[in-house]
Amino acid sequence: MSDLTIGLLSALLATNQPQAVSNLVQEQTGMSVPIADSNDPAERELRNLMIADDATLDEINDWVNTNHIPQTDTNGIAELHRKINARLQVQKDAYQSFLRDHPDSAHGYLAYGSFLNDIGEEESAKVQYENSKLLDPKNPAVWNQLANYYGEYGGLTNAFAYYTEAIRLDPTEPVYYQNFATTMYLFRKDAREYYGISEQQVFDKALGLYQQAIKLKPDDLVLATDYAESYYGIKPLRTNDALMAWTNCLNICKNETEREGILIHLSRVKIAAGMFAEAQAHLDTITNPAFADMKNRLERMTKLYKDLPTNSTPSVSSNTSNPPKNTPLMSTNAPVSPNALKLEAAPPSLPEQKPQ
Repeated sequence: MSDLTIGLLSALLATNQPQAVSNLVQEQTGMSVPIADSNDPAERELRNLMIADDATLDEINDWVNTNHIPQTDTNGIAELHRKINARLQVQKDAYQSFLRDHPDSAHGYLAYGSFLNDIGEEESAKVQYENSKLLDPKNPAVWNQLANYYGEYGGLTNAFAYYTEAIRLDPTEPVYYQNFATTMYLFRKDAREYYGISEQQVFDKALGLYQQAIKLKPDDLVLATDYAESYYGIKPLRTNDALMAWTNCLNICKNETEREGILIHLSRVKIAAGMFAEAQAHLDTITNPAFADMKNRLERMTKLYKDLPTNSTPSVSSNTSNPPKNTPLMSTNAPVSPNALKLEAAPPSLPEQKPQ
């Protein structure tokens, strides 16, 4: 059973089924990039196949949303499992048929690999990516996909080298810089050994990659928040840089919910830096009930620390626990002790690319 099937069946048992399914599909399918228009009949056929690929996942999503199967109905769940697998097999067969007819289609192997990756068959996806790379080693997207694979399943030296190659082939694509930065940040011990540099220098390299991605895509709030959250794991706290990063997020957010979520982050960083009055001023503007619990906790932390000596100010540390997915732009875990304010951020998933 694929990871997608397992996830969809698990979503059936969730209290909020539509939300659970939405979270799952967003997590599994990654970035969708339309294939470029072409007069080549094979490319047109592949484009239609990729449209069917997306439709397949949408259809499965609809099945889960509209079939409210009770947890106790094992027969019903088993039948849905069969139905999902049968539908996925139709799409697999379509890709395989295309590749039999067009064995030299590098885009075809890449698209099929992306579909397999979407449904949780990562090892099979890697095989298709390798096929694509052999046919078209100058396509940066396939180097990015393989780097994602090695970063997640082992082979960090390959991941670092492959992201470097993707960027060399297309230095204008922000996804490659973002993925490289995330992988280097999360696996900084491996990066330290690979490049023969210190941990602080690894942080510098990762931050530089994030900054390059932001230059190429300055209005991407998800990218900007990934970059801002990266400061949570750096000791000592780079206060000015972290505050500038979150201020940039504030400048590009598009609605009040995003704005208040970012203000929560700014408040947390300012408390950790001993800037209690400014933190409280941010908290005073937050009215969204979704942030009420965290606002109250931060206000208590402000009162606790504002009269203490400077060396008692809470520190900033990283944690890879996943925050609730329905809470935007922030985590809601409580501080684990009165002696340290932990600012927790989940590692972002790595965006993928389909052929263009």
